[in-house]
Amino acid sequence: MLKRLIFIVLVVFSLSGFSQIGGTKSYRFLDLPMTARAAALGGNSMGVWGDDVNLMYSSPSALNASMSKQVAFNYCNYVGDLNFGYLAYAHHLQKAGTVGGGIQFFNYGKFNGYDEFGQATTNFKANDYSINLNYAKPFEDSSIQIGIALKTIISQYDIYKSYGNAIDFGFTYHSKKDFVICLQAKNVGFIWKGYSNTLSKNEPLPQTVQLGLSYKVPKAPFRLTGVYDQLLKWNLKYISPIDTTGKTNPFNTTAKTDSTKYQKFSNHFSNGADNFFRHITLGTEILITKNFNLRIAYNYRRQKEMILPERRGANGLSLGFGFKVKHFGFAYAFTKMAFPGNSSLFSFTWSI
Repeated sequence: MLKRLIFIVLVVFSLSGFSQIGGTKSYRFLDLPMTARAAALGGNSMGVWGDDVNLMYSSPSALNASMSKQVAFNYCNYVGDLNFGYLAYAHHLQKAGTVGGGIQFFNYGKFNGYDEFGQATTNFKANDYSINLNYAKPFEDSSIQIGIALKTIISQYDIYKSYGNAIDFGFTYHSKKDFVICLQAKNVGFIWKGYSNTLSKNEPLPQTVQLGLSYKVPKAPFRLTGVYDQLLKWNLKYISPIDTTGKTNPFNTTAKTDSTKYQKFSNHFSNGADNFFRHITLGTEILITKNFNLRIAYNYRRQKEMILPERRGANGLSLGFGFKVKHFGFAYAFTKMAFPGNSSLFSFTWSI
């Protein structure tokens, strides 16, 4: 069964594995880390196993019985006037498995309306929504759990509306909470109503195949996490349109004139290393106590895509913490997006 699941995940994406990453997808808000824990771990917590109901957002197969009757609310004041949030709940059904539900939104704020002559019209808003239904169940007498999430997507920009559906599915293996591995496909779906008749319904969603890992180091107070994104697509390079010198790529070799075999190998290796690390997000959870931990992570790809040619900084760095007091939990994440754009994400959980 496990082999069949892995085969299905890879086959579904084999036809779209070479598509472009930026500027060609709809509903890109589905890529955002909607929970504080995911944001603090670099944008994804799919390789983590535990009783936090927020984990099911990053991976539906992480949904388990220990999350039953737990409510979570997440809110982020994103860059500028943008903000988003995520509300979730889980319930265990004894032998039938565990179900969960979630609603995520992204608010782009208010806009001033103008016609083609520059005359003011009515103001308008822009919002994205996704209603998620999750289900997960472990194999009999096994540490392997499968999960699926069905998403109903609603997007409205002024008078323009779009609707679509997508699913996330995959599996998680956990070994006494010390080692966790997760493989999943995300945002497999379609748009069945475009914003207008001129926009194709066949425009792709932000599909991806991801591999996540985490390992609790024995007798040490920290857990290491890692996520490999876009498993079926190699080239993730993005060159900023304002960068005319190639400075956004520290391994840029277009200006080199040396054509020796060593130089060619060096260029090839450097570009390959740059591409590889664009797939990787690394993080750690420092377990101060059973109910309090610190989190830190680094997203190399985010750093390279958000950097300015004339300035370098800590773009891609994320920090956070989380704690529990009886039935109440709180988490916070700080994400360094760019020089003028940092974001804070707050998470509240309550066990009923």
